[in-house]
Amino acid sequence: MPALVSVLVSVVAVLVEVLVEVLVEVLVLGITSVTLRRATHGAVSVHRAVRGAGCPAGTPSGRGYAARVTSDDRPSGPPTPASRQRAAPAEPRTKGWVVARLAGAPVIITPSWFVAAIALTLLYANTVGAGRPWLGTTSVYGVALAFVLLLFASVFLHEVAHAYVARARGHEVRELALTLWGGHTAYTGGVGRPLDAFLVAVVGPATNLVLAGAFWGVFQTTDPWGVPAMLLYAGAFSNLFVGVFNLLPGLPLDGGQVLESGVWAVTGDRARGTVAAGWIGRVVAVGIVAWAVLPRLSRGEDIDLTTVVWSTLIAAFLWSGATQAVRQGRARMAIATLAVTDLMVPAVTVPVTATVEDARRSVVSTHAMVVVDAAGTAVAVVEPTALSAVPVDQASRTPLSATSIPLPPGPGVPVTARGADVLDAVADRGGDAPVVPVTDGVRVVGVLPVGAVVQAVRAVTEGRRA
Repeated sequence: MPALVSVLVSVVAVLVEVLVEVLVEVLVLGITSVTLRRATHGAVSVHRAVRGAGCPAGTPSGRGYAARVTSDDRPSGPPTPASRQRAAPAEPRTKGWVVARLAGAPVIITPSWFVAAIALTLLYANTVGAGRPWLGTTSVYGVALAFVLLLFASVFLHEVAHAYVARARGHEVRELALTLWGGHTAYTGGVGRPLDAFLVAVVGPATNLVLAGAFWGVFQTTDPWGVPAMLLYAGAFSNLFVGVFNLLPGLPLDGGQVLESGVWAVTGDRARGTVAAGWIGRVVAVGIVAWAVLPRLSRGEDIDLTTVVWSTLIAAFLWSGATQAVRQGRARMAIATLAVTDLMVPAVTVPVTATVEDARRSVVSTHAMVVVDAAGTAVAVVEPTALSAVPVDQASRTPLSATSIPLPPGPGVPVTARGADVLDAVADRGGDAPVVPVTDGVRVVGVLPVGAVVQAVRAVTEGRRA
């Protein structure tokens, strides 16, 4: 039995080393922000435009969602395709091979996954050879590959759990990818309630802990010196490691999202939860270095350079993600101060049947002009330069539509909207139009320039960072 314990301890030690080396490789390659990708909130054109204008990107990976948007309130010339805003392009899909579809999204294997699989197989082969010396070379590498596939399958199930719960809570899952570091799930749409955020976050680590228990249970029934026992023990430990590590209560880890949702539920303010979980994430980052170094110092032992290096790299990964989360939370707090009434331009309305001559009689220099249908719904906004460019002798027979920019269908922005509701409303209605109609619930009372929203977000977020 002591010999078995010695072998198991060796397996654990090497497995930890393998997991750390994979993480270090990820960090060295600069993929440190990939975890924030899951928390992408509101991945729609206006949110991308706002981020491009200076609002820090978020999420398990704040990937590049920024898009250029004109800061002018209105086009400077007649409404031609070249002078109008463009909707931001969709975020590009991870490069790789689509092998299946789950939760309505493609499952992608990236080229980097094969690099990780080969590297892990070579590393773990040493453990297999030492623990089962009677195995031939082919068998050793076969067992090592089996463990690597088991490890990646466990990480993939972690992501599958995130994907299905996210879909059940109203998100659109964009992709599940197997990558160098294991995998990631990308989905769009803002989380509306603390419970939604909690469930999406906790289900991944919970899946790994369930798998760890299952592997451990089956391990108890097998011959401890057999190859199956070695794989089962390694599967139990690796899933326990992934589950527990991800539950550490600090962003960008899943546990940080759990903490964020808890603070959100108690305070009613998600931004406070994000900032709190980000600060705890920084504490966790420092704690990892302390855990790796202080025990040795307290015993008067020499500090192992390898331990210092990998703990520092892991801490750097966590600190970077936590700092990004704090910035995102502060930006969200700043955005909460935005109000439609502070950004809107008052408007006069003219019927869709009006001519240019009719519209000129209704012009108010300080007001925008909105074209409405018989039901009072905004269908277009008049472009002042185009309106004034029509010759007087043609004004009575020129339809107003010739000088107007069509507006996308849908309800306008409520005049009482504030904070994130302003961004959501603009995102839902904005499209290619430079403005969004503002209503009091009955009639159009103004327009909200998309450029003004972008500038306001930039101003409040930069002011908050300062």
